[in-house]
Amino acid sequence: MCRCKAARRDALPQKLRITLEKKGRRGKAVTVIVGLPLDESELAAAAKELKARCGTGGRAKDGTIELQGDRVEMVRMWVSEQGMG
Repeated sequence: MCRCKAARRDALPQKLRITLEKKGRRGKAVTVIVGLPLDESELAAAAKELKARCGTGGRAKDGTIELQGDRVEMVRMWVSEQGMG
């Protein structure tokens, strides 16, 4: 892919997605949040808040937040409370 197409793709606003993944995780469910309009430090703070709220482990990595377990509904409520979705 040429660099101009990659730069254009990166410049587009990313759509917020909240998904539940099990594949490649030894059957364990993980809630993945992609596309939050936050920088890295804000993303880490959001992950910390979500982990405390859900009472579970997780991490912020490469522009995504991963939470252990099926926490999709709790994350949707949090996103709507924050006015991001």
